Parts: sequence; structure tokens; C-alpha cells
Amino acid sequence: MQAYKLYAKIDESGHLIIDQPLNISPGIVEVIILQPIASTESSTAASTEPQADKPKRKSKVKAFAGLFENALPVPPDFDADAARWEALKEKHNL
Repeated sequence: MQAYKLYAKIDESGHLIIDQPLNISPGIVEVIILQPIASTESSTAASTEPQADKPKRKSKVKAFAGLFENALPVPPDFDADAARWEALKEKHNL
């Protein structure tokens, strides 16, 4: 299976509109739609709610047992690759 990434629009009647010509052979395709969500509203609402329902993460290493219980949740826009790259640049003075 080959994957293609492109941007499209959903009109008011719910139809998918693709403005780009696709260089794909005719046939049936599977479409996966990813819609961005407004993170500013959800992040402020989530931060004001009490965090008593925080899921417990268990560690197999006893030294790290309490680490996950006190850790803050990872923000949804966190990019692990960018963080690794920044750490490597700092480590090797790039």
C-alpha cells in the first residue's frame, strides 16, 4: 500500500474537495481524514480541572516508581525528534 499526503477541504454539504491533480492509477482507495483541533481552548480547559483522575503509570524499575506519579503530562504539540535534535546540538556544540 502506498501513502500520499495532500490537503483537501470539506465543504458545507460534507463533500471532500481535492484541488490537486493526483498521479494515481484509477481504482478504489482508502481515505483517512485527520482534522486539526483547536489546542488553545482544550489546553486551558484541561489545566483548570483537577487532576485527580490522572492514570497511574507503573515502572518496572523500583528507583523510578514515584517518578511517573509526580510528572506533568506531555503537551500535545511536543515533538520528540526536535527535542533530541536540540539536545544533540547542545551536546556537540553545533
